[in-house]
Amino acid sequence: MVELKTQREIDAMRAAGKVVADALAAVREHAAVRVRLNELDQVARDVLARAGATSPFLGYQPSFASSPFPAVICTSVNDAALHGIPGRRRLAEGDLLSVDCGATLHGWTGDAAISLIVGEPQEADVRLIETAESALRAGIAAAVVGAKLGDISAAIGTIGRAAGYGINTDYGGHGIGRTMHEAPSVPNEGRPGRGMTLRAGMTIAIEPWFLSGGQDSYRVDPDGWTLRSGDSSRAAHVEHTIAVTNDGPLVLTAA
Repeated sequence: MVELKTQREIDAMRAAGKVVADALAAVREHAAVRVRLNELDQVARDVLARAGATSPFLGYQPSFASSPFPAVICTSVNDAALHGIPGRRRLAEGDLLSVDCGATLHGWTGDAAISLIVGEPQEADVRLIETAESALRAGIAAAVVGAKLGDISAAIGTIGRAAGYGINTDYGGHGIGRTMHEAPSVPNEGRPGRGMTLRAGMTIAIEPWFLSGGQDSYRVDPDGWTLRSGDSSRAAHVEHTIAVTNDGPLVLTAA
C-alpha cells in the first residue's frame, strides 16, 4: 500500500530531508586523506543530534542482514557500492567514497546519498559520479503526476547503460515517509510506461548506483552488509528523497 502524503506531511519530510542534507554536507567537508570512516560517522551523528533527529540506519536489520547496522551513515569505498560499515579504515588519496545517510525527525524520514573523490580525482571516477548524478536528475524529472514508475527506472537505466556501466536491480529506490523503506520499489532499470501510476503525494527515494566495470554482478562482504562490484571495479551511488506534486517533482533532501 502506498500512502499519499498531505502538504503538511511533505513539509515535515522536507525538514527531515534538510537534516540529511546538512549531515552529508558536513561529511563531505570532513572527508580527507587519513580521516577514518568512523570519524565521518561521528560527524553525521553530531549533526543529527543537534537537530533533534534520530537515524533510521542505526540498529536497522532487514531480512538479508545477520546483524543490526551499527552506524548512522553507510561509507562505501572504491569497489564498495552500498551499505559499507564505517570502521577504522583511513581514507587514502584518490579514494572514491559513497556516503548514504538518513534522518527521522518528528516521525518523518529523509534519505539521500552522495559520491565524492578524496584528494586528486581520476578522470574515470569523475565520469562515473557525473553519470550517476545525471541519472538521478533524469529519474527525478520523470517523477511527474500521471507517469509510471517504469518511466523513472527507464530514465535512470538508459543513462547508465549508455555510459557502459553495470546496473543491478536487487537494490534501488523505494517509497519513504513514516519509515525509511515503504512501497513502492523503484528499480534502477526498467521499461517506460510500466508499473504503478504516479500520484500527487507520493514520496520516494530515487537512488542510482552504477558499477564502472560494466558487469551487473555484486558480492557481499563477510560483515553481511558491504556490497561490492563483482569484478572489483569502482562504484558510485547517489540519492535524493522527492515528492510527486501537481507542480512537478520536489526534492526534499536538497541542501
